[in-house]
Amino acid sequence: MIEPAGEAGGLRGYLPIGGRSLLRHQIGLALSLGAKRIVVVAEGISGALVSLQHVAESGGAQFHVIATARALVPLVAPEDDVIVLGDGLLVLPTDFTRLIESGPAVLTLPVETALALGYERIDINHASAGAMRLPGRIAAGLAELPAEWHVHSALLRLAVQAQVPMRSVPANMLDDGRWSIVRTEAEALPAERRWLGLHTRPTADESLAPGSRLGLFLVRRYGPAILHAGTRPAIVLIAAVVVGLLGVGSGWLGHDVAGFLLLGAAWLIERFASVLAKVERDSLLSSGIARQGSEIFTLLIDLGFVSIAAWRSDLPAVPGVPPGATAFAPLLFVGGTRLVRLALSGRRWAGLLDDRLLLGLGLAIASVLLPFDVALGLAVLALFGTCLFTLQFAAGGAGKRDQAAERLSSSHSGEGSPNSRLTSGR
Repeated sequence: MIEPAGEAGGLRGYLPIGGRSLLRHQIGLALSLGAKRIVVVAEGISGALVSLQHVAESGGAQFHVIATARALVPLVAPEDDVIVLGDGLLVLPTDFTRLIESGPAVLTLPVETALALGYERIDINHASAGAMRLPGRIAAGLAELPAEWHVHSALLRLAVQAQVPMRSVPANMLDDGRWSIVRTEAEALPAERRWLGLHTRPTADESLAPGSRLGLFLVRRYGPAILHAGTRPAIVLIAAVVVGLLGVGSGWLGHDVAGFLLLGAAWLIERFASVLAKVERDSLLSSGIARQGSEIFTLLIDLGFVSIAAWRSDLPAVPGVPPGATAFAPLLFVGGTRLVRLALSGRRWAGLLDDRLLLGLGLAIASVLLPFDVALGLAVLALFGTCLFTLQFAAGGAGKRDQAAERLSSSHSGEGSPNSRLTSGR
């Protein structure tokens, strides 16, 4: 918390990324590594540092603020393991852990590309990557240096003199934003977009589902503004609950198309909140919406679809139909999407069955353009028929491969038997 953030004033460590300061990201990184003591170099105590102290202490770490390099010496024992993060450094926690976990090292970058990005030169070929892991005994050398020395630079020189091994950071991490030093507000904006993109890359299951991809796009587009405004994912989740209740209420009042669409929108809003919460958990170690909570919400959305489809059914007008029969086909259909999704988990296209926005849109179209009960019954047959055909086809292919392997094995055995007899005769 020493370096200024350009000419606009303020400090580099206070620059916001995803609604949280760079220093808050570094504290989350330190806590993820199991740090027991966090030391921040700053000229004085501020309200922001006090709030960050509470974050560190709630994570089980002691928190200290020092102003000079010499003040670090009594806080570090020779047997300690010291991890140093440069002012304004923003890294992906998983990549940082992989680079640092194998032992003490000074992390380096190629000097020709790193200097222009704000990294410090080590020698003719190497620049510091802004992070290192040192034995605690090296920090004792700070006591022999002038008090005005920059702490990070001093530790870097001491580590090089002590011949701490150098470990290269892959250069491609600089290109995609997994490793960067943010120096000004102008650099913070593109860094924030890259950082959010790294945390919202679609999985294989999400790559084909339009609702999931739309949710990720909305997080990348509007997530920073929401986080900067101080809106936490739990508030967005409340909005999803409200929209879901409006959907069920619309279906109850006979507006089934609006009900289906609102339930799909509620699922999309919940996905938005869930992705935001995942970003905070992964990069900040913040509490957020757990995956179990997301599953429960999706289950409630499914029950809403079943209820509205049962209310929409034309079967009550048929004489002799018992109460509750209208929910049978919707229950088979919605439950079938879950069952078939599990049975075909290895198929990328099966991820479409998890997309509740697509499901709500399909039910709304069927309600307007098709005989609803007939369409729902045919959808159930198509769903289970596709599942049975796919599994049977896969089982048949596996059986043919096994038979071919057996024939090949037996042919090899047959070829070997004359040689065996010949050897035996000799």
